[in-house]
Amino acid sequence: MRPASFIEKIKDEALVKSQYKYWRIRNFYGMYIGYAFYYFTRKSFTFAIPSMLDYGFTLSELGMLGTILSIIYGFSKFFSGILGDRTNPRYFMSVGLILTGFCNICFGLSSAWVLLALFWSLNAWFQGWGWPGCAKLLTHWYSQSERGTWWSLWNTSHNVGGAIIPLLAAFCVQCYGWRFAMFTPGIICILIGFFLMNRLRDIPQSLGLPPIEKFRGEVCQSDLKDETKNSLPVRELLFKYVLSNKYIWLMAFAYFFIYIIRTGFNDWCMVYLVKVKGYSDMKAAAYILCFEIGGFLGSLFAGWSSDKLFDGKRNPVNVLFSLGATVMLLAMHWNEMNVPFLDGTIIFFIGFFIFGPQMLIGMVAAELTHKKAAATSSGFAGCFAYIGAAMAGGPLGSLISAWGWDSFFIILCGCGILAMALMSPLWSIKTTPETALQEDENTVEENI
Repeated sequence: MRPASFIEKIKDEALVKSQYKYWRIRNFYGMYIGYAFYYFTRKSFTFAIPSMLDYGFTLSELGMLGTILSIIYGFSKFFSGILGDRTNPRYFMSVGLILTGFCNICFGLSSAWVLLALFWSLNAWFQGWGWPGCAKLLTHWYSQSERGTWWSLWNTSHNVGGAIIPLLAAFCVQCYGWRFAMFTPGIICILIGFFLMNRLRDIPQSLGLPPIEKFRGEVCQSDLKDETKNSLPVRELLFKYVLSNKYIWLMAFAYFFIYIIRTGFNDWCMVYLVKVKGYSDMKAAAYILCFEIGGFLGSLFAGWSSDKLFDGKRNPVNVLFSLGATVMLLAMHWNEMNVPFLDGTIIFFIGFFIFGPQMLIGMVAAELTHKKAAATSSGFAGCFAYIGAAMAGGPLGSLISAWGWDSFFIILCGCGILAMALMSPLWSIKTTPETALQEDENTVEENI
């Protein structure tokens, strides 16, 4: 899994251009498909929960499995981020997907809660191998002026995977039982892992191409100083470019609250629709599809608008989308009518708004540091995100059991307000490496 060695640079400019076009497209669809299928082995359990409740497990027990996944995945995302900056994403990402597939199959073969927890923990750890490769490839193959659009396109892989898995899992549960909702995604992901290994490559220099900034005429001297190296020392990655960066800390805490909303709604919405609203499993799964479709479009609009309407500034979009998500959650809470079109519309807009900051905060963390520390930085922020996601599992499930669904919506809306408060001081910052940070430092310090 070592980073691919740099080879001699291609001298023919026309060949450089054609090679860049080919490999940008090939890497993009490879990591897009790969990350969509990571979702198959991460979210399969969510849609088996209603059936597993009937099997004899309690809401708290199943919620605790969600918490376990979130905590271990969060830490894996951080440590794997460090590895991701120092490995070849071609193998790191594909091997991780294959191993998550095996973990899903083993989970489906188990009945004791202890074994379920063990295999779900292993699944969570290998899930962390998916994001770092994508962060590295997106940062190295797409420049800052276009990255918002490309990153948002890639981020819709969450929604494609999230839209297909509820229908597949619900069909498996309804026809064959909850175990097949784990077997089927696991087998598919093992096969896709080998496909991914064939498609992906490392950064441009490993193929004889110049860095993307040089190719597009957006040279950043700080990123090109060590052009001959594929990675930086771990100590430098972690302490110089991540832990000492106060802006990344702010974004990490905001990510914590955004992920309580995103994971809490995604994990418990189906239970709410089935147990409170009285919808069938298939109809509830269709509403989760509305959430993913909304997230798909919201991600695209968020990335495009940050590039085109806010000139590369991501945090105005983060704040406005967080406000929209909070308003839609209030609408969901106040809507006591069982009107399918209205429920679907509200769920659609919750997905639309929450996937904006879910995507952009990770990109902000990657852009606020050295390009060779992108996976480490975004992995650090992602660790906070999944600690927040852990709070949306067992703790939130216990709270719902004790205090009802009112407490669920109150907490999610409160998280939206806190996320806005953390991101608002960074409204004016443009997430271009180092030079832009220096220009905006005084303004940000005053706002904070």
